[in-house]
Amino acid sequence: MTDDVDTITLTISTDDGATDEVALPAGLVDLLAEGDQDSAETVGDIALLSFASRAHHFVHHGEGTDPELEAQEERIMELFEERFGQTFAEATGHQH
Repeated sequence: MTDDVDTITLTISTDDGATDEVALPAGLVDLLAEGDQDSAETVGDIALLSFASRAHHFVHHGEGTDPELEAQEERIMELFEERFGQTFAEATGHQH
């Protein structure tokens, strides 16, 4: 049955020329899209949300941290707010 599910492949590239591809179920990407978002924007939003969530977990719920990790978490939260127009805490309802 899973062979009947269409996939979409996205290419991720970095400033240093590295690339990777990820295949995702197309219907799931459509389901998670907000409004008229295209697939790339939808996956970009989810990637940023995921990185912010992981960084938050490491800093606030992990077993120890350091100034570099805290700076990384602070920066991803700034990028989150720039992209979504609200803080991570506002978006997730998770506040400390």
